[in-house]
Amino acid sequence: MGRHRIVAVTAHDVRFPTSRTLAGSDAMHTAPDYSAAYVILRTDADDGLEGHGLAFTLGRGTEVCVAAINALAPVVLGRSLGDIAADMRGFWRAITGEQQLRWIGPEKGVIHLASAALINAVWDLYAKVERKPLWKLLVDMTPEQLVAAVDFRYISDALTPEEALALLERMAPTRASREAEVLRSGYPAYTTSAGWLGYSDEKVRALSRQAVAAGWTHVKIKVGQRIEDDVRRARIVREEIGPDRRLMMDANQVWEVGDAIANVKRLAEFRPHWIEEPTSPDDVLGHATIARAIAPIKVATGEHCQNRVIFKQLFQAEAIGYCQVDACRLGGLNEVLAVLLLAAKFGVPVCPHAGGVGLCEYVQHIAIFDYIAVSGSLDNRVLEYVEHLHEHFVDPVVIRNGSYVAPAAPGYSITMRPESISDYEFPSGRAWKGVASTL
Repeated sequence: MGRHRIVAVTAHDVRFPTSRTLAGSDAMHTAPDYSAAYVILRTDADDGLEGHGLAFTLGRGTEVCVAAINALAPVVLGRSLGDIAADMRGFWRAITGEQQLRWIGPEKGVIHLASAALINAVWDLYAKVERKPLWKLLVDMTPEQLVAAVDFRYISDALTPEEALALLERMAPTRASREAEVLRSGYPAYTTSAGWLGYSDEKVRALSRQAVAAGWTHVKIKVGQRIEDDVRRARIVREEIGPDRRLMMDANQVWEVGDAIANVKRLAEFRPHWIEEPTSPDDVLGHATIARAIAPIKVATGEHCQNRVIFKQLFQAEAIGYCQVDACRLGGLNEVLAVLLLAAKFGVPVCPHAGGVGLCEYVQHIAIFDYIAVSGSLDNRVLEYVEHLHEHFVDPVVIRNGSYVAPAAPGYSITMRPESISDYEFPSGRAWKGVASTL
């Protein structure tokens, strides 16, 4: 690994015009263009291996994230992969704690998104050099190596390195059996593709019917418009999926605390398995209030949680029943590992967020690793799946019998096809010629 010295960092603004079909639409984001601030790391090695990473965005503003990646690039340039792998915690701190940039984004916001793109690109390169899919690279690491990759600063009052090591050591003797199970049966998934908020009632009904025919046992819909509309759409989906399949609902942060409580009680007749993002992602105590008021319906959140500290407080306050960690909202894989360990200690199931370009590709590795090495359980664990934009990746996700098939190709599964980067780069790509982003 020592010979892989990073010599070039290239960032791209890649946008897909999903606003034209309203795929991905929700109560807060009514016409998103699913996009990515995409980074490629090149090294001085002669094997042609590159590190790829992205931060998911929704159109306008992606250029700001690209600028942040370029601002952080000097921290990565000139470093060898061997040196980085020998001190993953130190490398993470060097990126997320860059002294001048930290002032405009201390582990949050655009700087943190840019950090995630770079840090995940390094992990992608690491896995490719080791010739392993990312989940397997992690599973094969010792508990000591995994703990050494995590920054416990600001969370040691809830989880110490010693506790994290004990969690991982407890799972280590039985890793092999769970790995064999994942390779045999995959990781259980749910679909969000039937219930985007911009879809007509007729389309929601047709897609819900198709989901049942395709064997999906868990279906999620978007809510957060007029409550009467939410009730009508929920009734349509419940009619189509029947009484036994699980129905999840996602409000995408649009409600006040009181509104969330009142609206979930209105929707309770459709037996939602969880209500996702019922209010501001920063309102820890608001989530706790909602969770107490709507029990036994569970609260799920995490895709917009800006760092491990917010997750720590959500767990401490018993504010969420499901942890929906995002692969690139946090500061890359290192911080995701911290949240997985926190969730295991507090006994909260991890159901990662994957409703965006490249996120399914990313989070399959996170969920599989969590099951094999951290939680050791599939109880109440299910991984989000959306069906669009996978064709742009070299190693796209594979769904079989309602489950993710464990990826086998080396890396983090995030390498985008060169022609997709070229065609959808904003504003010069073929897809954007003469067209403005509609977000």
